[in-house]
Amino acid sequence: MTTAAQAPNQSGGHTVEKIGGTSMSQFEAVRKNIFMNPALGTRYYKRIFVVSAYSGITNMLLEHKKTGQPGIYALFSDAEEQQSWRDAFEQLRVRILEINKELFEAHGAEQLGQANEFIEQRLNDAHKVLEDVSSLCQHGHFALTDYLQTVREMLASIGEIHSAWNTARLLQLHGLNACFVDLSGWASPRHLSLDDNIKRAFEGIDLATQLPIATGYSHCDGGLMAIFDRGYSEMTFSRIAVLTGATEAIIHKEFHLSSADPGIVGANKAVPIGRTNYDVADQLANLGMEAIHPRAAKGLRQNNIHLRVKNTFEPDHSGTLITRDYVSDSACVEIIAGRMGVYAIELFDQEMVGDLSNYEAQILGQITRFKAQVINKDLNANTITHYLSANLKTAKRIQAALAELFPGAEINVRKVCIVSAIGSDLKIPGMLARTAQALADAGVDILGVHQCMRQVDMQFVLDEDDYNTAIKAMHSQLVEVHNHGRAIKLA
Repeated sequence: MTTAAQAPNQSGGHTVEKIGGTSMSQFEAVRKNIFMNPALGTRYYKRIFVVSAYSGITNMLLEHKKTGQPGIYALFSDAEEQQSWRDAFEQLRVRILEINKELFEAHGAEQLGQANEFIEQRLNDAHKVLEDVSSLCQHGHFALTDYLQTVREMLASIGEIHSAWNTARLLQLHGLNACFVDLSGWASPRHLSLDDNIKRAFEGIDLATQLPIATGYSHCDGGLMAIFDRGYSEMTFSRIAVLTGATEAIIHKEFHLSSADPGIVGANKAVPIGRTNYDVADQLANLGMEAIHPRAAKGLRQNNIHLRVKNTFEPDHSGTLITRDYVSDSACVEIIAGRMGVYAIELFDQEMVGDLSNYEAQILGQITRFKAQVINKDLNANTITHYLSANLKTAKRIQAALAELFPGAEINVRKVCIVSAIGSDLKIPGMLARTAQALADAGVDILGVHQCMRQVDMQFVLDEDDYNTAIKAMHSQLVEVHNHGRAIKLA
């Protein structure tokens, strides 16, 4: 009988590993450093891999994650100029076939032809669905909005279907018994829960002799993207680890989880993090610098599965080990991280005194209505300020809505940044004073400070123009003064 915590035919003792899109786009490095690393000897199995789409493909399918430039989905959902999504679809097709040529041409025309035939069938199916939905919605009884979430799920899955099939086939050509595990539910008449879909897909797979390559997208009742949006592959990865009883979950990225952005403080000054905990990972996620999606981390944490973040291109480095109960044996700052593009919405009202909870409930209602993310907040007797991850248009809409709710209030919107010192134990005497002095010495004015009693992070609200200067100043004062060597708290 299959239990809720264990998929069929699995006995633990294996790892579940996820490879990011940038790494996936450099297959030969991934093959040598991860799949067939000489350090493994012949121990290539007892591992499950979850792969992301090749770099840039999901942006073409949906929209650019950072710039918002529309991809096929965004153009299709606009519905005003139908030819635009068709043109974008053909551009995607060209790019996907280019990737196939780069990967399979050296293996001969037959192998390239098989790879192209597989993904072309999926692309053609998806194109037909889009045409059918578009045609259907020309009739007044059918609304495009009723189908958009399903369309988004379908399009998102194509990227991972492509990369997973290719990876499994390429590894077979290199002598490994790899198998393609398609979790996408493509053309499946059944709607299963996420857990049931995963358990069913891994039935009959012998991890001792097979190397599963699973799609980062998984079909499930209600839609994975509807809940996690672009964090869907990490949720798939997490649930596979939990359901198969993995001993460790590993994420391979193109960089180390480091003490700060090497591009800001300098590669020679940023230090990889050796050990930390899931609490720190949550703080990073709140700043938009996810080691792992918080909901994905929850399952790993609850099941006491350790997470390791490794640099694909430095396979001999042990990376960052993230565990449930780890606390640094000596208090220290592990990471200086931050977020730009934050909007502070400050509401001042003399009538607020003694009625804070009512005001806050209504303010949060409007923030939720416009789907902005609260990063932090502060308040006093007559003022509440929320720091939001949102664009200016959304911030102005929230401001206008609040002005209607509180006509006597003064409401200001200001673009700021947040820079944070994060660590598993920040009980460092005088750290706040030293950091404030370091920022002052660097010419940075502090607009706000937040430090909670849990003492895992300390946040500074600053003018956005001071972002890089603040990162450098805080890293210099809180990290570089210590000789951490190869990593902070090496695992």
